[in-house]
Order: sequence, then C-alpha cells, then structure tokens
Amino acid sequence: MPEEARTGSGEQAKQYALERLRRAILQGDMAPAQRLVENELAEQYDVTRASIRAALLDLASEGLVERIRNRGSRVRVVTVEEAVEITECRMALEGLCAVKAAEAATDAQLDELADLGRALSKAVADGDPLSYSELNHDLHARIRDISGQHTAVGLLERLNAQLVRHRFQLALRRGRPQQSLSEHLAMIEAIRARDPQAAEEAVRAHLSSVIDALRAD
Repeated sequence: MPEEARTGSGEQAKQYALERLRRAILQGDMAPAQRLVENELAEQYDVTRASIRAALLDLASEGLVERIRNRGSRVRVVTVEEAVEITECRMALEGLCAVKAAEAATDAQLDELADLGRALSKAVADGDPLSYSELNHDLHARIRDISGQHTAVGLLERLNAQLVRHRFQLALRRGRPQQSLSEHLAMIEAIRARDPQAAEEAVRAHLSSVIDALRAD
C-alpha cells in the first residue's frame, strides 16, 4: 500500500479503503448485517478512521452499506422483495443492452459470446456451480460492454452489486444452473443472429425466470 494511503486521511487513503471494503462485501467476506466498526477497519486497513468513515458513506450511496442512527454502519441486507424489484429494473436495462449488442456486435465479439456459451455448458456438465455463477456474471457484463450503452451500464453496475449474494445462492440451488443455461444460450443465439427483438425477449425471459426463482426462496 502506498505510503500516502498509510499515513494520511486524504483521497488516496479513502479510495484504498473504499476498494478494499467494496471487494470484501462483493466477495462475501463480509456477511449481510455484519457491523462495520470504524476503529477496527481503520486498524485492519492501516488508514485513518476518517478515511473509513468517508468510504462507508460512499458504500452507503451505492446500496452496499446502511448507516444506522447512533449504531454506526453494517453491510446492507437486501431482502427478496428488494432483489425482485432490482431484477425488474435490470430487465428493462439489460433488454436495452441486448438490443444494442445485437445491432452493434462485431464478428469477433459474437465469437466471444459463443465461447462463453460453451464455457457455461461445460460448467453445468462438470457440476461446477461456482464457475457457472462467475461465467453467468461474465456473460451479462460482456453483453453490456458490447452494447456501448454507457448510461445503462453504469446503472446496471450499481444494481448488480446489491445482488451478489442472491446470485451465488441461486447458482448453488439444485437444478438452477441447468435451467438457466438454456436461457443464457438463447440470449447468445439471438445476439449472434443479430436479431434485436429476439435478444430483448430472451433477456426478459431469463430475468423473469430469475424473479420466479427468487420468489421460490
């Protein structure tokens, strides 16, 4: 870690703490409802308490942390109801990205999507739900990137950050990867066919299935 971050409050120290905390939450190293004690985190990351407090405020604005009056901060718990609402928002935005991707993708990008489809199929065949979950994330991210719809991408990154734990839970549910595989392959096929309407419909069908799975918890 740079000396400036270790010794100071400054923007660099805050950014360092922010990145470390965000990664810990997204990777599941910090559990939902876990208390985030500023003094402990400052010591752990070797920055000032002011840097931790500023980082926690940023994470609260991202929806990853909640500030509780007179009790400090904790990792925000995203309820099933909230996860459904977030997924409904994703449906509109990711549908738009799929349309744009079908219209704009290069041949090389279409080949990348085909490779991801094969990797997803292999993960299901190998019974590897964690790899499948990561590839699932990679596929959605790649479609967003290909779309070039920067406003939608920015919104989706914030929404998806709140769904990490639900995504892993769904990936580990018996039979879920097998079910969603066909949905993902349909998305890939429609984009590779350069069919915007079919691409949007495939994304919406997939995320409708995700909502049904969330509600089945």
